[in-house]
Amino acid sequence: MPLELDCPQTDAIDLDTLVDAVETVPWDVRDEDSFAAFGPHLKRLANDPKFLADIVRGELETRCAEQARHNRYGVQVVMLHRGEDFFVRANFWPSRDDSLMRSSGERAFFYDVPHDHNFSFLTVGYAGPGYRSDYYEYDYDSVAGYPGETAGLRLVQRSRLTPGRVLLYRAHRDIHCQLPPEAMSVSLNIIGTSPRSDWSDQYRFDPAENRVAGLLTTMPSAMLMRLTLGIGGAEGRALVHDFARRHPSDHVRFDALAATLEGVRDPAARRSILERGAGDTSRQLAGLCRDRLARLDAAFSPESED
Repeated sequence: MPLELDCPQTDAIDLDTLVDAVETVPWDVRDEDSFAAFGPHLKRLANDPKFLADIVRGELETRCAEQARHNRYGVQVVMLHRGEDFFVRANFWPSRDDSLMRSSGERAFFYDVPHDHNFSFLTVGYAGPGYRSDYYEYDYDSVAGYPGETAGLRLVQRSRLTPGRVLLYRAHRDIHCQLPPEAMSVSLNIIGTSPRSDWSDQYRFDPAENRVAGLLTTMPSAMLMRLTLGIGGAEGRALVHDFARRHPSDHVRFDALAATLEGVRDPAARRSILERGAGDTSRQLAGLCRDRLARLDAAFSPESED
């Protein structure tokens, strides 16, 4: 499970002080000790019960101008600072009785979705009782990354992110399934970013079956390849086909193959493309193609027409 950090600090700092500390001290998000060193700073920020309310009030007064510019996460997140290789955010966790939950459903807040992360981050409980999580671990390098694959999950425990508790989530190792708190809760994060994060996968899991349930990441190039096939002419089509054959990312190769399928009307030709992909030497590409073939078969089975 995530590493629990001993942060007994009781004094408080403001957001600018935390940002200065992260920006002025050399660190590496891939180095657990280096990144964990900012845990006490995050704890000190969480010791100020008023700073977040002041920021939220300021956002409302400016019609959420800063959030519109920097927040890609939606209404559950308030972006507090975005730096070159990290960002700081606050997350809101409604209870099952909250009107937001009743209107949007649990999945809108990523509850009951076991998943890992393709980035490491520090978190601290800030307000409310805190959400609970079922924690698992797995070996990322042993997983190719396609639906139905055995994941090798190891259940660790269920615990709560209580106020003041500081955890380090490790990229591609820690899995959690978050459960709604008894009352609205807030957590604070420092999230480390790196070029690798944009090109590595994040998975959804099925713990009951001990399997990968799906990919949560969308590669930056996925939509561009579809656009290129539509308006890029012969050169664009050639580029996407080249991506499907030999891009270094197997996920991107599958995205390129999936993009080409959208322009193929003949069901037999579509199946032929997927069958070739299912025989590829890449375990991920082959698995993703097999999954797509299985879904095609299910869609056209006699049972689906009933």
